[in-house]
Amino acid sequence: MALRHWLQLSLTEGIGPILTRRIIDAAGDAEPACNAGVDLLNNVEGIGLAKSRKIAEALRASAREVDRELDNVAAMALTLICPDDEAYPPLLKSIPDPPTVLYVKGGLEPRDLNAVGIVGSRRCSMYGREQSERFAALLAGAGFTVISGGARGVDSAAHRGALMPENGRTIAVLGSGLDVPYPPENVNLFEQIAARGAVISEFPLGTPPNKENFPRRNRIVSGLSRGVLVVEADERSGALITARQACDDHGRPVFAMPGRVDNPLSAGPHKLIRDGAILVSKLEDLLEGLGPLPAHAVEPSLFPEPAAAASELAEAQPQTRADTIFEGASERQRLILSNLELDPISVDVLVDRTALPAHVVLQELTFLTLKGQVRRIDGQSFARRGR
Repeated sequence: MALRHWLQLSLTEGIGPILTRRIIDAAGDAEPACNAGVDLLNNVEGIGLAKSRKIAEALRASAREVDRELDNVAAMALTLICPDDEAYPPLLKSIPDPPTVLYVKGGLEPRDLNAVGIVGSRRCSMYGREQSERFAALLAGAGFTVISGGARGVDSAAHRGALMPENGRTIAVLGSGLDVPYPPENVNLFEQIAARGAVISEFPLGTPPNKENFPRRNRIVSGLSRGVLVVEADERSGALITARQACDDHGRPVFAMPGRVDNPLSAGPHKLIRDGAILVSKLEDLLEGLGPLPAHAVEPSLFPEPAAAASELAEAQPQTRADTIFEGASERQRLILSNLELDPISVDVLVDRTALPAHVVLQELTFLTLKGQVRRIDGQSFARRGR
């Protein structure tokens, strides 16, 4: 029932996410907010008497649209979620203006909390396309979900790169309704993304890709991400808006990739680096700059535990061991830790010792590195931290 009320508010002309939240706070909940009258609305910051009459009328009008929108969502086999739902991304919920509802094609998963945004120019160079694809593939192979805006250029390359690893995940955030995919030539790509991640939007079905939608889209890219990497962008690029939102509004680290000094598309990343963004030349720069995972992201494990791993762990590492290296670790992480040494060993050796798939070992090593329990020596070698 709550979803209906959040949807009604999202369909109401004249109020965005911030005013919606203020109206809900004044009314006490989403349901009474949908029935808010002029007196209540007049006392909400940012509305006033003249606007309160228009909003009250708009609320009555949007109530008649809810069933039709829900029917269209069902016909397209989409999912609609609101901030009251457990599936609503917790990082996104923490920004100042989270979307009132999210339309989802595909599915959101708990591990999407461990996400990195990659943004850049639609008219990127070959270098920008190659680096966006490469870093997205590296991140996805290490267990990160790659977030981008589904646009031409850097965005599309990031999504394609994230789909390269067998279990890579990516989320595309659109600046239009999900039934109006933009750019149209990415329709097939969006289908691939939905099969391995999600295509999402806050805009009602039928919304065209209007220019003013994209700054709103950009804040969702940032809001879903633990950090944002800018690959190529001129000084007027929307990618810099995303970077500013990430840093100033959302408190997320910003990363930038240097480029040729005579390329105008290097101007944006170079300006960000000058202003304090983290220069990125390899995956380790990103991993170190992200800092620790949010507490609710690391325990329990975001990935299911295979029974074979738990069985092997019972033999390799008794539960009674008091070594603090195992504190807060999931069973699969314990299995990996029990087979690590203070001297570096390769991922291939860990795969042999644990009998876990390579992508699972890489995912868990990434978490353990961010938790400070493991040291990455180079791209494929790791060591347990001494105690």
